[in-house]
Amino acid sequence: MGLLSLGTPLSWTETKKYAEHVRTHGITQFLHTWNRVKDRHGDELLWGDEVEYMVVAFDEVEKNAKLSLRQSEILAKLSSICNDLSEEAGEKFSIPTFHPEYGRYMLESTPGSPYTGSLSDLISVESNMRYRRSLARKHLKAHEIPITFTSFPRLGAPGVFTEPYFDPADAVSSHSLFLPQEITNPHARFPTLTANIRSRRGSKVAINLPLFFDSKTPKPFIDPTVPWDRSIYAEDAEAKNGAALPDHIYMDAMGFGMGCCCLQLTFQACNVPEARRLYDAFVPLGPIMLALTAASPLYRGYIADVDCRWNVIAGSVDDRTEEERGLKPLKENKYVIPKSRYDSVDLYISQDPLNRPEYNDSSVPFNAVIYERLKASGVDDSLSKHVAHLYIRDPLVLFSELIDQDDMTSMDHFENIQSTNWQTVRFKPPPPNSSIGWRVEFRSMEVQLTDFENAAFAIFMVLLSRAILCFDLNLYMPITKVDENMQIAQKRDAARKEKFYFRRNVFSSHSPSVTSSSSSVDENGNPKPKEKRLRNCFDTPPRAADLIEPLEDQYDLMTLEEIMLGKGLEYPGLLGLVRAYLDTLEVDGETNKKLNSYLSLIERRANGTLLTTASWIRNFVRSHPAYKFDSVINQEINFDLMTAVDQIERGTRKEPSLLPEGYRGGFSDEGHL
Repeated sequence: MGLLSLGTPLSWTETKKYAEHVRTHGITQFLHTWNRVKDRHGDELLWGDEVEYMVVAFDEVEKNAKLSLRQSEILAKLSSICNDLSEEAGEKFSIPTFHPEYGRYMLESTPGSPYTGSLSDLISVESNMRYRRSLARKHLKAHEIPITFTSFPRLGAPGVFTEPYFDPADAVSSHSLFLPQEITNPHARFPTLTANIRSRRGSKVAINLPLFFDSKTPKPFIDPTVPWDRSIYAEDAEAKNGAALPDHIYMDAMGFGMGCCCLQLTFQACNVPEARRLYDAFVPLGPIMLALTAASPLYRGYIADVDCRWNVIAGSVDDRTEEERGLKPLKENKYVIPKSRYDSVDLYISQDPLNRPEYNDSSVPFNAVIYERLKASGVDDSLSKHVAHLYIRDPLVLFSELIDQDDMTSMDHFENIQSTNWQTVRFKPPPPNSSIGWRVEFRSMEVQLTDFENAAFAIFMVLLSRAILCFDLNLYMPITKVDENMQIAQKRDAARKEKFYFRRNVFSSHSPSVTSSSSSVDENGNPKPKEKRLRNCFDTPPRAADLIEPLEDQYDLMTLEEIMLGKGLEYPGLLGLVRAYLDTLEVDGETNKKLNSYLSLIERRANGTLLTTASWIRNFVRSHPAYKFDSVINQEINFDLMTAVDQIERGTRKEPSLLPEGYRGGFSDEGHL
């Protein structure tokens, strides 16, 4: 979560009066930035991760694990501590930063400064993550623990799930039946965002996840924990009037989605074309990495029949009106909008000839006025349509003090809409008055239980991003197939049981060879010099007219194991491509050993010899002595699950079905193998 503005937030009634003002000036700001830095070239690889934690308070007397709502107090203390940490951090790490998130129980951490392309930075990721966690842990209360857990199992369940307790009857911004107002970060942005989404939509958000039916789960399932007859707010009747579906877990507030935790990565590119090329390559990888990191099968005290958070968080900020959702004819609104503003990417944006028009095969509404303005200002068709599509949305939060801005020095109006299009991948222009270049953010992965796992997925994605650029890989397939994959990825045990659409041949006609026997020699058979670091600014070969295959012949249904480890002689798998890229680097033995320990984890998750976090959680719940095979996670099960998660991270509990047997835990000198 970036810088939080200070000021007086406007209600939705007031905000919508300025919607065109924000859009108009947002595009002016974008064009100023575009014209200033569109030709910028040569930026080095800088990258970073964002890890989100839940602060869980353990009540040993009541055997209850609760969410600690002390975010403001904790962040104030960490900010003060971090200002005086130069001696404690030493030379190994820059001082980390901790940020607020939507939930008052959440912390977000990032490295104090970006990682570079050095191999030493690459293998420091786990230690850096552990340093951040230990720093947070050290400055919490004795009974509080920072846990990297995607979805808190009993958020919104009956009983006490926060410390201190607050009554959901006072949820003035969300009008939720289940979540109190105090679950939300108190900064004015967050309750205003919550209230304005509800007001713009014309109803509360409605999230319905299919329930996992166990042997003793009542069927049909009509949730007895929904207060069907509550009548504090007019919207309370929505649950009874059809918003809450039978056989589903019903959730009615932004906090259920934006209160989830994830792992995100941001990469600085060499220039605009490289950023757009990387953005497009990441799009089909979004659902693949979502399935591989699946970690959230529990919601509101029940077991769901899905493994991931994505549709929950998409539903939690779905501000579309009934007209925009296609439920009523358009009258007050301009567009029928197929997706929530938090969802998968709708358009590829690269100008590379590999990006054929037919890959953007979904019907995408866009703001025609803005599109024509961008085109008239010299922005190419693909990027114009991308921005114009983002700008069908309204601003959701506006501060009265920031209505009028200097468009030459600010990007606040542009970011007001850009940053509330929460998609699997984000294309990020350079901020004004900054040395930062063009960036791409990868956003689909779920956070894992240990720093070892989070580091492994971060390192894999960094190496894969370099392999994509180094080997000139072509991962394009129709956007509609990517959308199908996003739904497949969330299914129960999708990593082992489902198949995904993926490209059969990822090489263009000009891709360098990546076979182990030839990637280390040039065309004359002479050894290639090894690179000493990861880099940007890979040459894009001139595009001859490749053989144009029929669209349906370019992709196939593959298992996650095939996508990651390869299928036949034609496709070496994403891990094979990463290992081939490593072969182009000058890697010493110790570094190679550490990198292989991370890649081995990815491989074993892909081939099923290690469980996904979601599968491990399901197994834990269903094997717990207090579980009654009725799909319910009671207070005792939740307490023991959170305790086990903390023990796994520390290394005092071994779980060989989840982690390699050599994993020694976060309190050892080296958490990796």
